[in-house]
Parts: sequence; C-alpha cells; structure tokens
Amino acid sequence: MNPLRIGILGQGRSGWSIHAHLVRQLPELFTLAAVADPMRERREEAVRETGCAAYADYRGLLKRDDLDLVVNALASHLHVPVTKEAFRAGHAVLCEKPLARRAKDVDDLVRLAKKENRFFAVFQQSRFAPYFRKAREIVESGVLGRVVMLKIAFNGFARRWDWQTLQENMAGNLLNTGPHPLDQALQFFGADQMPKVFCLMDRANTLGDAEDHVKMILHGKGRPTVDLEISSCCAYPLYTYQIYGTRGGLTGNTQHLEWKYFAPKEAPKQRLRRRPTEARAYCGEKLLWHTGVWDATAEEKNLFDYMGLRFYRNLHAALTRRAPLEVSLAQVRQQIAVIEECHRQCPLPRLSARRK
Repeated sequence: MNPLRIGILGQGRSGWSIHAHLVRQLPELFTLAAVADPMRERREEAVRETGCAAYADYRGLLKRDDLDLVVNALASHLHVPVTKEAFRAGHAVLCEKPLARRAKDVDDLVRLAKKENRFFAVFQQSRFAPYFRKAREIVESGVLGRVVMLKIAFNGFARRWDWQTLQENMAGNLLNTGPHPLDQALQFFGADQMPKVFCLMDRANTLGDAEDHVKMILHGKGRPTVDLEISSCCAYPLYTYQIYGTRGGLTGNTQHLEWKYFAPKEAPKQRLRRRPTEARAYCGEKLLWHTGVWDATAEEKNLFDYMGLRFYRNLHAALTRRAPLEVSLAQVRQQIAVIEECHRQCPLPRLSARRK
C-alpha cells in the first residue's frame, strides 16, 4: 500500500511541530505532500526539510486533487470555515482542536461532511495518554469500588500575551487546553449522558480578554462528580488525577500513578449502632490495604509523540480500512457543548480594539 498523501494547512506550532513531525515519523503510512502558510520562512523550512510543495495561500493547496487528507492546523477561529471549504473542495479532513466554539457549528460540519461524502476527524490525541489509560483500567477493574469523585487538574503557572489570549481568535484555556482533560473527564463520567455543568472562570495572568483560569464541576444522577481545573496561576501543581472510591483511591500525574484499595471480604464486619460508644471515640478499624504503582516507560515519557503516533495510526486505519476512530465526532460534540455552556455561564468582557 502506498503511503497516504497529506497536506497541512498552517505551519505554526501545531502544523509543523506536531502534525508534520508525526507524519514524518510514519513514512510507511504517510507522506507530506504539501503545506500552506503565509510566512515565507516557514514554507521554505518545510520544503527544505521534507521536499514537499508549499503554498502561501491555503486555497492553492485545496485546489490539489492528489491528496488523501488535509490537516486543518490554522488558527482556531479558522477551523470551522476552512474545514467547510476543504469539504467542498473534495478533501477528507483532520481538524485540530478546538473544533468549534458552539455545538451547532459541529452539527453543521458533520452534516456537510455527510452531504459531500467526506471523511472527517478531529485531532484529540489525549485519549491515547498512557496515564489516562492506566487510570481508566484501574477504575473499570472495580477495585476502587464505586467512584464518587474524580479531580482532574491541568494546572501550571504561565503568563501569556499572544493571539491565543483573545476571544476573537476563539482562545482561552478552556478552548486551547480544555479539550484534552475534558475529553478524559467525559470518558470517566460516561459519554452516554450529558452532564450538568457548573463553571467559574477568571482572567489572572493573561494580557488578553479570554480566560486563563477555569473551575468546572460535572455531575449527574448515578455518575461520579468530576472536578476539573485548568489554570495558569497555579504555582504548586500537586496532581493530575485524584480519584475517590468507596473502597480506595488513586492519585498521581502523567508520569506516576499510585492507588490503594481494600477487599470487602477481608474487611471487618460492621453493623450500625444507634447508642453512644462505650469508649467515647469515633469508629475505628484496621483495613488491609492493597497497593499498586504505575510509572511511565521511557517511550511513554515522550508523551506528545506517544499519543500522537497512536492517533495517526488509528487515523490511517480509519482512512484505509474504515476502522472506528478512537474519538468519535459525537464525543467531540459533547465536549464543545460543555465548553459552550461554560462560556454561557461565565461571559467575560472583550477588550476594545484600542487596547489591543
């Protein structure tokens, strides 16, 4: 089988450092045939490094009829309109996240892809994160009992003043970073049900008008409560996951997880007492704790390549063998619907043009 021919719109951090980088590591599956970027030095670098064709205007690339897939890695606010252009020009499309600002925009894209009979996928590689898969494995094994709460924190301390801090560019932590932890959160919550959403946002260290601090609570009947933070003003990040279960819990980050649990058959028998205790003390018992530890391998520590290469292999299988995508369009729509609700609850004023 010949490698699939890829065209990439945009040669910024995402288009060059992620997508072109990943495609070049899988020469048996893909070849980089063309790129588009308005910056001459970026085009020249791509041509020099890969031998691909290069266009100053993405519309020139879309006129080609020899591409198996177009990657839309343009600025976020161009994801919806340019993806539509690519569909109408006859291309299969992989679009970067965030796909859209509103769930209605996702619906419009899905309808157009079906009408034009085009393949459509969204780059959501965090589903392949090894720490997420391990934590999910532990939860689904049942050893922690019923999961009561999950805390997910994608936190750090950073000040930003670039285009991804402006609402007009579909920016902010929730749209820039949020699709990664939110996708994981919804998998833990259960993607078959739309959660109830409570959200608070703030602008802390950004010079733009989009948020850089987000606190989100997802909840629903019969589902665990999910506490999600995405903050750029956390100088002491403590964990990526904290999972509370009725038989134990899990904690850790992208490199290290540990968990402990007790087996009900090994636990002391209990019975409810309505009378005061003779010892004038709280209840006490000794539980036999079982423990586990996971540490990322050397390959897994190279997290972006680990996730991205697995995503692209899944993408190739979907394009060539109609294998199911790991992250479905319906799941992406659910993420966008949650993000849209968060923005509805927390509207932030925009900067005037004079202050930009």
